[in-house]
Amino acid sequence: MALKIVVENCTVCGACEFECPNAAIRFESDTYIIDPALCTECEGHAENPQCAEVCPVPDTCVAA
Repeated sequence: MALKIVVENCTVCGACEFECPNAAIRFESDTYIIDPALCTECEGHAENPQCAEVCPVPDTCVAA
């Protein structure tokens, strides 16, 4: 399963983009989005999804 970014919560800080080990996060149309085809929820890379770990706003990177 992939994560998604709740656009209404996103502050567009960009922290998530650089933490994603799969390059699944990109800036598009004035916000960040997660490509579900690339997102593995960091399985095999980290214990928890790194986008959710570094996001300064709780419940912004969530299960899709």
